[in-house]
Amino acid sequence: MTRPNIIFIVADDLGYADLGCYGGRDAAFGPVSPVLDGLAANGLKLTQGYSNSPVCSPTRFAMITARYQYRLRGAAEEPIRSSSRGSTTLGLPTDHPTLPSLLKASGYQTALIGKWHLGYPPHFGPLRSGYDEFFGPMSGGVDYFTHCDSTGRHDLWFGEEDKQEDGYLTDILSKRAVDYVERMSELQKKEDDAPFFLSLHYTAPHWPWETRDDAAKAPNIKNNLFDLAGGNIHVYRRMIHHMDEGIGCIMDALKKHGMADNTLVVFTSDNGGERFSDNWPLVGGKMDLTEGGIRVPWIAHWPAVIGKGGESTQLCMTMDWSATMLDAAGVAAHPDYPLDGVSLMPVLKDAKQTFRRPLHWRMNHRGQEALRDGDWKYLKVDGNEYLFNIPGDERERANLAKKEPERLAAMRADWQAWNATMPAIPEDATVSLGYSVKDMPQR
Repeated sequence: MTRPNIIFIVADDLGYADLGCYGGRDAAFGPVSPVLDGLAANGLKLTQGYSNSPVCSPTRFAMITARYQYRLRGAAEEPIRSSSRGSTTLGLPTDHPTLPSLLKASGYQTALIGKWHLGYPPHFGPLRSGYDEFFGPMSGGVDYFTHCDSTGRHDLWFGEEDKQEDGYLTDILSKRAVDYVERMSELQKKEDDAPFFLSLHYTAPHWPWETRDDAAKAPNIKNNLFDLAGGNIHVYRRMIHHMDEGIGCIMDALKKHGMADNTLVVFTSDNGGERFSDNWPLVGGKMDLTEGGIRVPWIAHWPAVIGKGGESTQLCMTMDWSATMLDAAGVAAHPDYPLDGVSLMPVLKDAKQTFRRPLHWRMNHRGQEALRDGDWKYLKVDGNEYLFNIPGDERERANLAKKEPERLAAMRADWQAWNATMPAIPEDATVSLGYSVKDMPQR
């Protein structure tokens, strides 16, 4: 079999149960995510998959390096802010091997369409870290119509040049992705071995709360992208549906050119849901190491390898999928930068396969610590320690710390031993919250 094409689709702030295939309810207009539901039905769905962080840019550091984000200074920001333009430290070092750079060196065509959020040119950028092409925003969030960031500055790029383009951003990204697939199909007709790697990183359904019919709202929102007085579940679900429609167009393009069978398509979210997300049965959300902040949808579709209708309970996190893509492409890690991610190829080939995979997290915000190992989870928030049996208590309401003190001590020691292998959180690292209890009540 020839080397697969790879498409890594990442939603932004999508909740665990926002998709129909993860238990999400239909909207007033009908199913919210029929295309993604179909990919899950014809591929593999993982129910115990996690993001590397409960906030945007740290997860993206892990995603592009297949290593724990804590190893890099820029990832200590929770998250990187638009005001960091010009910083020489808050971004992905250009000499660090990446998923796209390793694939590119092995002969893959590489492109990022969508959100970068790993630092700004001239010191950082997609073209400096392994992508042949880039189109999208550099910052964490932009208005869907004006394409301006939270400082009011235009933030849509083609390569490293500012690019003015009319339209709803989700649709623009989808159309660009379809065009890329079309161009790659033409290249593959000419060359025997010309696989491609496409990172398609949507900003949907991240704030501001705008559907493709809401252009009139943009002038009032552009200077307050958090849109704290706007949005509702109906707008939010429509935003997901627009993304789903675009993914359908991309899948149609793959099928049209006979590329669908040997293209690994992976879909996930950079972190758990935010204000209008459905995380049932989980609690918490973005910025939290409770399940709702880090457990996310994971769908993989690759007909040449993955059987239909598979469902897996394998524990995994974002960087594991980056390692999996390298493995699928037959590409080794750089010897000086060993991967923290673990390949999931055995699970892709057989959904019943599982292996032990301890997962560690930490957050500067609220001094959070977490370890998931098998059925058990150690959690520390604001100095309080918790122990949960996740299969028996997915909502993390029954704290077993006092009932099982030896297990608590062992998991605490495990987390501390892991943390000792990571750089300390820098004193000047920042935590940026978009809203607080002054804006809306919290649980």
